[in-house]
Amino acid sequence: MTARTPNCLAKLDRINKALRHEEPDRVPVSDFFWGNFLKRWREEKGLPEDTDIYEYYDLDWKVTTPNMDPHIRDFEIIRENDQEVVVRTGFEAVIRKKYADPMPEYIGFDTDTIEKAEAFEFDDPTDDRRFFSAGDNQIAGVGDGFARNSPPWIETVKDVRRNFPVYGSQCEANEYMTRIVGGQNLLMWAGLYPERFGRFVQRTNEWALEMLKAQIKAADGLIDGMVIWGDVAYRKDLFFRPDYWREYYKPGLRAMVEVCHANNLPVIYHGCGNVRRIFGDFIEIGIDAYNPLESKAGLDVVDLRREYGHQICFCGNMDVIEWADYDKDQLRAVVLRKLNAAKGGGMIFQSDHSVPSNVSAENYEYVVNLVREYGQYPLELGEFDIPDL
Repeated sequence: MTARTPNCLAKLDRINKALRHEEPDRVPVSDFFWGNFLKRWREEKGLPEDTDIYEYYDLDWKVTTPNMDPHIRDFEIIRENDQEVVVRTGFEAVIRKKYADPMPEYIGFDTDTIEKAEAFEFDDPTDDRRFFSAGDNQIAGVGDGFARNSPPWIETVKDVRRNFPVYGSQCEANEYMTRIVGGQNLLMWAGLYPERFGRFVQRTNEWALEMLKAQIKAADGLIDGMVIWGDVAYRKDLFFRPDYWREYYKPGLRAMVEVCHANNLPVIYHGCGNVRRIFGDFIEIGIDAYNPLESKAGLDVVDLRREYGHQICFCGNMDVIEWADYDKDQLRAVVLRKLNAAKGGGMIFQSDHSVPSNVSAENYEYVVNLVREYGQYPLELGEFDIPDL
């Protein structure tokens, strides 16, 4: 096994202290990036195409994704040309990926009735190919970019962990719902067939839990934490009533968190949108950190720290619209105000989703350097200090 560098161990200590609500040497900083931002960043910095932004800025952690497709299969290429590709994936979804666009378009779903959802069968969640074999999978292959034959997950983990704290990934039910049946069907079926659809949600989470256990076993101590992906909200509110989420989604998520904690793995939960009505539930479940805390959904990290104290760590909340449009004085004011939420630990500085291509390399770098300068403990935020936090 490749030994971890002293710098990697220092990053791991920094992340873990932040997650335990202790003050490390400085506020951790990392992010997720859209491919077109990385292209712009490299061009504006005059860097080679293979330059890794995590290495360039010595960011504090990375996330890896095994094959989480319900059916382990190669992509079926339906149509392909220089501008786009149309594929059917292991989610049994037909997806159109325009290479110039950041996200793919779902054209259709084989699981298009509630009866088909009830009959849907999942491949073995513990299949070794998910972790130890190269191959096509939708999460890694069809998204911001398009890639075939993704490398074995365990090899990626081994490669990353020498220099970075490395987290695994597991989707929970709603990430599967949007990809197996689509957003329109999941909302409609939750209303028309609440119990029948709820049972499909429960069955999906039971299957995902077994995959999570298998991933932890496959990692054999090589990962430092787990990201659970589970978007259940949009800009204004949840996709469904809080009591529906609590009945059908929450128990499965709780079980995943308990398995992670039993294996000494902290959990960062990724959920887009405005989750205020169930934020207390995430704390009660034991989520260690919440990401991405979308500013455009009305979430503010300083207000959340004031409301919830140090019951949960915050990971994100840097408004990417401001990151793109503000001048340096404005950015400085935004960043230093948000750093108030890092008092006592409990904060990882990142964007409020992923860094997009309208953010310049200059603005991105300026914010990272601000966090490095003013995120040193003890925090000295000058005129932007908020005394009651």
